[in-house]
Amino acid sequence: MATVDTEQILQEKKPLGAQVSDFYKKMKELKLPWFPVVVLIVLVICALFAPWITPQNPEDSSSIDVMKGVSKLGPFQSMENPLGVDRLGRDMLSRLVYGARISAFISVISLGFGAVVGTAVGITSGYFGGKTDAFIMRCCDAVMGFPTILLALIIVAIQGGAGIQNVIVAIIATVWARFARQIRGEVLTLKERDFVTMAVVAGVPAYKIMYRHIFPNVVNTVLIIVSLMVGQTILLEASLSFLGVGVPPGTSAWGIMVSEGRLNLVDLWWLSLLPGLCITVVVICMNLFGDWLRDTLDPKLRRT
Repeated sequence: MATVDTEQILQEKKPLGAQVSDFYKKMKELKLPWFPVVVLIVLVICALFAPWITPQNPEDSSSIDVMKGVSKLGPFQSMENPLGVDRLGRDMLSRLVYGARISAFISVISLGFGAVVGTAVGITSGYFGGKTDAFIMRCCDAVMGFPTILLALIIVAIQGGAGIQNVIVAIIATVWARFARQIRGEVLTLKERDFVTMAVVAGVPAYKIMYRHIFPNVVNTVLIIVSLMVGQTILLEASLSFLGVGVPPGTSAWGIMVSEGRLNLVDLWWLSLLPGLCITVVVICMNLFGDWLRDTLDPKLRRT
């Protein structure tokens, strides 16, 4: 009997070529944006494996003779430094890879905490309503009504200046309100649904209703907001670093690299252009991926 079952399984199992074909068809049906996905994968690889994939130490300039003018080595002029070096003789490719690592780390941490805080606040505001809702929404209005970069600058200044932790706190303080307002709107609709009403009638505590019945129904919305805000977060971090109040000077961060090269745009154009291109490509790709994820998870939000 076991032999028959095994033979049936072997017969029903599709060849590898057929499995690959089925997978390709499924991906084609999803209309996956391949270029943004590839860029996202490269960003993750750089974030996780930067020490192993960089050709040199991003802070090491010992192999470059700056006094002889080798620090003006541009892109594609050396096999050891394929993207050239900066004014201090540090390898640009290594610095760009480590810059991706810092951007990814700050985005994940800040958006993670911002999503948790904003979702919890939004669910609480939408479910309880009344004065609680009014107070929370006025706080959201105050945060969202302030220019994002100005609010982030104020928060960083209050904390004592540049630093990765200060940047993360500043970004969390600027993004949580966007999660809260969007989730609150979802909850206002969900709490009128029959399954929530039945739970209330059955005497289920409010915290259990919010956690077990409402939260699972807003997860897709949270994921969509996160994907759409990754690009904004990277841009905000780069802007703060460019202004000198973000990541500490000397760190391999894209915003700092743009700032360091702005005074030599004619002679050393690659110092600002390369990190600027990285920021632009990543932000655009994350926005495109967020649009695709929104259309996939919630077709009702598709643009006409």
